[in-house]
Amino acid sequence: MAEHTEPGEVPGDRAGGRNVARKLIASHLVSGEMAPGREIGLHVDQTLTQDATGTLVMLELEALDLDRVRTDVSVQYVDHNLLQADERNMADHIFLRSACRRYGLWYSKAGNGVSHPTHMQRFGVPGATMVGSDSHTCAAGSLGMLAIGVGGLEVAMAMAGEPLHVTMPEIWGVRLTGELPPWLSAKDVILEMLRRHGVRGGVNRIIEYHGPGLASLTAMDRHVIANMGAELGATTTVFPSDGRVLEFLVAEDREDAFTEIVADPDASYDVTDEIDLSALEPLIARPGSPGDVVPVREAAGEEVHQVVVGSSANPGLRDFASVAAIVKGRQVPPQVSLDVNPTSRQILVDLTRMGATADLVQAGARIHQAGCLGCIGMGQAPAIGRNSLRTFPRNFPGRSGTKDDLVWLCSPETAAAAALTGRITDPRDLGTDPPAVRLPRRSSVNRDMLEAPPPADAAPRPELEKAPSIGVLPELDPLPEELEIPVVIKVGDDVSTDEILQAGARALPFRSDIARLADFAFTRIDEDYPRRAREAGPHAVVGGRNYGQGSSREHAAIAPRHLGLRLVLARGYARIHWQNLVNFGILPLEFADGDDYDRVGQGDVLRIVGVRDALEAGNEVEVRNVAKGETYRARHRLSQRQRDLVAAGGQIPLLRERALNER
Repeated sequence: MAEHTEPGEVPGDRAGGRNVARKLIASHLVSGEMAPGREIGLHVDQTLTQDATGTLVMLELEALDLDRVRTDVSVQYVDHNLLQADERNMADHIFLRSACRRYGLWYSKAGNGVSHPTHMQRFGVPGATMVGSDSHTCAAGSLGMLAIGVGGLEVAMAMAGEPLHVTMPEIWGVRLTGELPPWLSAKDVILEMLRRHGVRGGVNRIIEYHGPGLASLTAMDRHVIANMGAELGATTTVFPSDGRVLEFLVAEDREDAFTEIVADPDASYDVTDEIDLSALEPLIARPGSPGDVVPVREAAGEEVHQVVVGSSANPGLRDFASVAAIVKGRQVPPQVSLDVNPTSRQILVDLTRMGATADLVQAGARIHQAGCLGCIGMGQAPAIGRNSLRTFPRNFPGRSGTKDDLVWLCSPETAAAAALTGRITDPRDLGTDPPAVRLPRRSSVNRDMLEAPPPADAAPRPELEKAPSIGVLPELDPLPEELEIPVVIKVGDDVSTDEILQAGARALPFRSDIARLADFAFTRIDEDYPRRAREAGPHAVVGGRNYGQGSSREHAAIAPRHLGLRLVLARGYARIHWQNLVNFGILPLEFADGDDYDRVGQGDVLRIVGVRDALEAGNEVEVRNVAKGETYRARHRLSQRQRDLVAAGGQIPLLRERALNER
């Protein structure tokens, strides 16, 4: 492993001014060249897992026979599956706590808070690298961290001391000028980015915000913007670690963690953009996609029946306090349900001490427990055909828990305006003064619900506590020499991992039981897929552009793999899901000619002769459509390391194979 350097020491970096992203990457680079498109390896300082993904991560640590994590800090949060409708959620939480004690992780109890803002408050360190088995891990970029959402298996490998391998992205510099006008907040900034660039605009890029406009954005404002960089498809988002970050760490009683990391005055970027904050107006994403953004005034007048405030996309004390200030002394109409999900117990305490909790309750709000909940479809499912406005990061179809949902994404100010009027309303049209919010200079720091790992020399090692509902990892066989397999399903552009493997209250309780979870694969698109897949055995899926956008949940790769998926042939992929396919031995190919996508249909049989040799021979593979007598050129982006993974059937079979060879 290369020597670990400090963020200011950048061996091998290109000449000239350095931006924050390149400083962070160079200080953790252990292999590869910092040229866009090249594979690089990065030393990982911290990891984050949550309960919807962490159960598999812990099973993977067991499969790797790890003794203790080798990172500086690893934390397991319980924030997604908080609805204990049966024994499974509690069983998983008991298992997760036992795994934390066995492998040396911090454990954040149920109700302590959503992983991203809680990690930012208690563990975030400017200049550190972090990987998390949650796509919104990128939110930690608000503190000047290099934080990347990945699949659970890559987090397990990082815990075992292995580097993270990623394709070196372009650095997209977004210069901010001016200050946000009254009634606007940070959510409108990231919605403006999505309005301009859509859900594919950040693919293979790191977004770095800079410029004089940063001075007006707090660290938690930056969290809002960094969090939803995932919706742009970006590898991650970074901000400098400056005076606003120090201000945040002082408030959290962690000023000793501060390190200044800023771009050089002559720093350059591969791609550039500029936003004048003072010129923005309130924005809203229409149902179905975070990228379908319009001014609130264009949607004004639509009836609203539910407003939900919270989630990792608007997690700060200010976000809740602003809503409370707007609704204070008024009453939500009877046809509107106003739901408030505090993002941490600490924030709920501060909100209560300010008197804002009482203002919300008296206005008619329902206060739910601290956690993700409605964001992941675990409660607060909206009525069919009724508009729900949410301060959430995602509104993919059905993600809310309602199949035919109508979920809009907006700022807390726009959400509060709708809650009061019962209609989508530009908050500037409320006819009142902007909310006046004065936040405490010091937070109500809460460490009580964080359980520290046992000492490294503690003996004996705690046993894993596995209830019968805790499943096992599926056996993964190697890639065969020849593939001749049917296309069991064909899907369109921008299919999300929520559509490939749904979350929500029906499916998530089975997250550690892959055989049972597989019954939900693709059912949001085609309820008959699991049956056809089981009958077909080894099979293929054909996809459009940006296949697998959204969540990092590797279940969306493992469950179809359990049903026999061996090949995905698509026009293009979202980064995390592409890597998850590779990690579990599914071959991801791309059409060389995108028009060939239209020539392949469900039920066609695809053949690749000498598939292993074809992968080794170069980046092009011939795919024969036996049913139509046609041949298509396909491409792969696999490094040699990734080719070995796919050939072995996945990361874990490859490691087992190497361990046997070393004996």
